[in-house]
Amino acid sequence: MIESSVLPCGIRLVTEAMPDTVSATVGFWVGTGSRDERDDQAGISHFLEHLLFKGTPTRSARSIAEDIDAVGGDMNAYTTKEYTTFYVRLLGKDLELGLDVLSDIMWNPALRPTEVDAERQVILEEVLMHLDEPADLVHERCAETMFPGHSLGREVLGLPDVITSVRVDSIRAFLDLHYRPANIVVSAAGNVDHQAMADGLEARFSGELLGERPVRSAPGAALAGLDVLNRDTEQAHLVLGLRALARESEQRFALSLLNHSLGGGLSSRLFQKIREERGLCYSIGSDRIVYEDAGALTIGVGTSPDNAHEVLRLVTQELEELAEHGVSDRELALAKGHVEADTLLSLEDSGARMSRIGASMLLHGYVLGVDELTSKIMAVTRDDIAEVATDVLGGPRVLAVVGPFDEEDFADAIG
Repeated sequence: MIESSVLPCGIRLVTEAMPDTVSATVGFWVGTGSRDERDDQAGISHFLEHLLFKGTPTRSARSIAEDIDAVGGDMNAYTTKEYTTFYVRLLGKDLELGLDVLSDIMWNPALRPTEVDAERQVILEEVLMHLDEPADLVHERCAETMFPGHSLGREVLGLPDVITSVRVDSIRAFLDLHYRPANIVVSAAGNVDHQAMADGLEARFSGELLGERPVRSAPGAALAGLDVLNRDTEQAHLVLGLRALARESEQRFALSLLNHSLGGGLSSRLFQKIREERGLCYSIGSDRIVYEDAGALTIGVGTSPDNAHEVLRLVTQELEELAEHGVSDRELALAKGHVEADTLLSLEDSGARMSRIGASMLLHGYVLGVDELTSKIMAVTRDDIAEVATDVLGGPRVLAVVGPFDEEDFADAIG
């Protein structure tokens, strides 16, 4: 059963009890990510994600790790463009320890200057590792091309100059502004009790009251078009992107099914026609990305440089075919079956359920029941998909390439 409430301190709490589960997973979801940073703050959200694990006035980073390890738990965090999440998964009998540690790092991070300086180097190494991965880098450059001049187009890890120079007082000011109850959802699933969670969180809360969610501006309509980074790589990495739907669009379920038919699975058009039939790549797929006020559909592929233009031609051909004719009855049935089963299979452990209800409450303000969610998926028709295919796939495109090419090699690739 899913329960939700707003605590007196202002935190939104959502829980899902799983009576037959021995584990419990708790997550703190902060509704701020990299898009909510100014250019001179680029990377602070991700920096904070690291720093909160460095300890509090009463807990060192080592003691946090040892306390969680001692009960066989798993504690981690991640930063996205619109939120930052901290979570712990452990046995239900050790839930009090999990709440103690998460509450302490959230409300009382030490942010010791020596530890901040040490973590700078860790993050800079992470940035360098990312830049060495062309398959990751090409997606970053596609985002920059899709949302030029907007923070949605900026990499979550941030800018090295900012990471190198940002001061502790600037980091703490960002924390004090954004890590406030009105901008936080706590979700828990597994061997949990809603009222016990509410009481435990309220008793442990020691931060400032109230707060507010970030005020955001939508990206403009302009696209940068083409971005080619010349690198002497064995493979060419390409990402073709199109603007798509924002998070609350009623067409999002149809787009999800369209994405599966295009490149979301082993039976998808791109996988079957480009990899299986032609053998032109090892991996190819499409991805649906949604934000509060914007969205994207991307197709990513790695192939030999000699095959890059042929692969791009075949991808474009499939986009045009889907935009004009939509999907077949068989494709629709396959997509529905996959998305429904994937939804259900992903909910077999407390961590997955914690993530589902936490993200839903933070991003939508409500949580759809699984039955309601699957019914919306099953209700999508071919006409629904044809409409969204025309709207999205028929729109302007951007292309990012990392490989042994120059920009003129793809001058005519996106029209």
